[in-house]
Amino acid sequence: MKKFSKKYQKAAELVDKNTQYDVNQAVELLKKTSTTKFDSSCEVHFNLGVDVKQADQIVRSTLSLPHGTGKEVRVIAFVPENKEKEAKEAGAVKAGLDELIEEISKGWLEFDIAVATPDVMKNLGKIAKTLGTKGLMPNPKAGTVTPDIAKTVEELKKGRIEFRTDKLGQIHNIFGKVSFDEAKLKENLLSLIKAVVDAKPAASKGTYVKSISVATSMGPGINLDVSKVLADL
Repeated sequence: MKKFSKKYQKAAELVDKNTQYDVNQAVELLKKTSTTKFDSSCEVHFNLGVDVKQADQIVRSTLSLPHGTGKEVRVIAFVPENKEKEAKEAGAVKAGLDELIEEISKGWLEFDIAVATPDVMKNLGKIAKTLGTKGLMPNPKAGTVTPDIAKTVEELKKGRIEFRTDKLGQIHNIFGKVSFDEAKLKENLLSLIKAVVDAKPAASKGTYVKSISVATSMGPGINLDVSKVLADL
């Protein structure tokens, strides 16, 4: 049986597992149930009524959170030589093509997101498996394959995120930090929930959003009242 720290147990006492909270209550509890000395991330977890074995029921999209995630995002850009400068000026930690590909093939992976212009995608074959297994391969559906590299890099740095269902039909995302004030956390959370709701596949039947919970890093889960949250969107 898993043993929880005294801090976790004390935080968990503040949350009634049998209660479904509205967004205001949940955000207030998030601030009170952080168990770490560092600035914890605030996470949201969705359980969706979709069959991810069916390609037309996979939920995937992007959005720019109003107040970002609070996390420093390291972006690299696979671009031809004439776009290297604009990518770096927009905030990419590295930009280029052949040298960048070679560096990654030798094991360098110190970045969070990779973007690419459409014309260089054919060059990424050598590192496609490496990037793919780490979830770092640029993808048009995620908005990371684009001719407008500068704009995309800037948006990603400011807080544009991708969400997608996993093998269990769940979505897990960060929507801020405990240090954010309650108004910013609430606005970010509602923006993300609305984006997931708007991304409902036409092929999905029955209840789409089965449950939503929020938590801080290593903190207890807080269940949301789905019907109330959706009514307030």
